[in-house]
Amino acid sequence: MDQITRTASQVGAVVRRKRKQLGLSQQELGSRVRLRQATISKLEAGEPATRLQTLLDALGALDLEVVIRPRTKGSTAALEEVF
Repeated sequence: MDQITRTASQVGAVVRRKRKQLGLSQQELGSRVRLRQATISKLEAGEPATRLQTLLDALGALDLEVVIRPRTKGSTAALEEVF
């Protein structure tokens, strides 16, 4: 199922949800992509300093990918209700 995200915290929530769905700890996900647990924690918290490559590596380890498309008309506030 597609998940629309527009903020760093929404992306972090998607990563956290998928990691937990797969039964992985932050440490285990970090090991898969050669990152520290603290880095995974920051990614899931939506910290703005997260590098794009870090995000892409984590998404790949969770069997997720980024799709770029035109923005839908829903507001960011409406999307926050999903999270």
